[in-house]
Amino acid sequence: MEVEPLVRTVLSRGRCDSFPELAARYLEEYLQKIQVTVNRLDEEQVWWRPAAGASSVGNLLLHLHGNLSLWILSSLGERDFDRDRAGEFSADRSHRRDELGELLESTVAESCKVVRSIDPADFHRPLSIQGYSCDVLGALFHAVEHMSYHTGQILWIVKRQTIETDPLDLYPRHRGE
Repeated sequence: MEVEPLVRTVLSRGRCDSFPELAARYLEEYLQKIQVTVNRLDEEQVWWRPAAGASSVGNLLLHLHGNLSLWILSSLGERDFDRDRAGEFSADRSHRRDELGELLESTVAESCKVVRSIDPADFHRPLSIQGYSCDVLGALFHAVEHMSYHTGQILWIVKRQTIETDPLDLYPRHRGE
């Protein structure tokens, strides 16, 4: 019997015809993973830090919003954005869980629109972002990889807090393999 997946993965969606489409699909997958896991937390757990100096899920959600807004919406989509990177990490109970979820959801949706509009002929257009010299392709790859990295951190933090009461299985299809 096939078990319904919690997250629609890029691999389950089949082939795609362009790198921008593939990148957008990965951003959407990471958002789904974050939504499924973060919705298991209460307000206190969203801001729990696994160690002194470590980031909470809330901090990481703010950080992903800031990074995607700078690297995709501002740098590739040419939208105004004034980032407070230090504030992303120092925030503590500044937003409710649902507000953070809505913020990231709208940021990812807008980012996917920008990404899907990228003309491959612009891949090598030079950019300067956050003190780094790169091109459109490098900025896009960075943003996707960055979201992947922090999605994994968020999943670990959520699993750490819920493993005994509500174990998480994002890939029930692969049970027993």
